[in-house]
This record gives sequence, C-alpha cells and structure tokens, in this order.
Amino acid sequence: MGMVHGIKDEATFGAYQDVAVPIIEAAGGKMVWFSQDIQAADGDWAPMAMVLFEFESSEQAHKWYNSPEYQAVIGQRLSSTDSNTVFINVE
Repeated sequence: MGMVHGIKDEATFGAYQDVAVPIIEAAGGKMVWFSQDIQAADGDWAPMAMVLFEFESSEQAHKWYNSPEYQAVIGQRLSSTDSNTVFINVE
C-alpha cells in the first residue's frame, strides 16, 4: 500500500507514476483501489492519497520493491513526496 502525505514536486511525482505503475504491473501487481478521499476517524494520521496494489504473495511484492527496475525510479517518489510504502500480509 502506498500513502502520500504531501507532494513537493508535482512534475517529478507525475513522471514517477508514469514509469512506476508499468513496473508494478510487469511484476504481477494489480491495482485494487486508489483514493484521495481519506477521512481519519481519529488521531493525526491523514494521508492525502492512498493506493493499494495486490500481489500473489508477500515474496512477489518484496521482489518487485527490491527489483533493479523499481529501485531505479524510487528516488523520484522519495524526492518529490512525503510518502510511505507498507506491506500488508492478509491470511
């Protein structure tokens, strides 16, 4: 799951999205949902956008994240946003 808390450079983040999504899909990731309408019930947690990609396994998700292809572009996201990526295992 990806969470964006703020965007520092829209052009760079847009360029990242243009290349990252095909890399995720080529690694077997499927977008489940995307939302910019996030309302926290309590606490200080308030991302401005969230996206959920599904992989067949946790191993496959980690393989994508650590792949040379994704590592070549992750810097664009990190430099252009305040964001996080988390892995969620559901059984």
